[in-house]
Amino acid sequence: MIDNLRITTLVENTAGEPDVLAEHGLAFWIEADGRRVLFDTGQGNVLQHNARQLGVEFDTADMVVLSHGHYDHTGGLRVVLGPGLETDVYLHPAALAPKFARRKKPPHRDIGIPKLDEQTIRSSARTLVWTNGPTELFPGVHVTGQVPRRNDFEDTGGPFFLDSDCEKPDPLIDDQAIYIETPDGIVVLLGCAHSGVANTLDYISELTGNRHIRAVLGGMHLVQAKRERFEATLNMLKRYEVDLVAPAHCTGTRAVAYLWSELPDRCVQCSTGSRFTFPADFSSTGRER
Repeated sequence: MIDNLRITTLVENTAGEPDVLAEHGLAFWIEADGRRVLFDTGQGNVLQHNARQLGVEFDTADMVVLSHGHYDHTGGLRVVLGPGLETDVYLHPAALAPKFARRKKPPHRDIGIPKLDEQTIRSSARTLVWTNGPTELFPGVHVTGQVPRRNDFEDTGGPFFLDSDCEKPDPLIDDQAIYIETPDGIVVLLGCAHSGVANTLDYISELTGNRHIRAVLGGMHLVQAKRERFEATLNMLKRYEVDLVAPAHCTGTRAVAYLWSELPDRCVQCSTGSRFTFPADFSSTGRER
């Protein structure tokens, strides 16, 4: 159980505070009862700048966790795993596989971990910890590992492939989330939720004995989804009675607008510079002002 939790959004598609920068990507800095976790790293173009502005020191990180192997979540590894910093890196083995997104015409886009960063992670990490299944980072903080796909209305969210000819679909089995046990309930951090938000929350609920889900923060990859999936995702958030919803990154403008309109008292901004504390008064929704 984590008694004091603070989460800082280091990288996101939008900037919500003075002197921080935005890029297409996501990174969270987690401070949990004196332990520190970097969850994803963005592309790496703004991570170091934002960390300085927000008072985050990478050399105090106890570990780095990667939600999956796409460039916009792993590109900053070259910054984090530089000379003088050795830390454990938690990731699913499939995160290191080739990854491509299909264009209308070849050549198709390479969207995997940049080669330099794959080399960096193998040579600079103190230990590579493979998260095939649920893994405890330390008491009260866990990573899901591979998420079962049980809801038929959810897919990976795009035309993703394992080969440069885009003939072999990528099931993105490396997609995983962090969940944190607090006195008020479970706080969930999503990278992109390529496994589906509902699939992820169903699995976390199963892993935690159906404990109340206090908050869901991060990317929901609804950017290409149709309204039917928006509605199914909303119904799932209501079913779990999630108190705080902070959609970010790949959720998409239409989906964010939909969630805000349907959950006006629960949705909050999750842009670069946003900070969330737990436990907190419900009236403040956990977000620092």
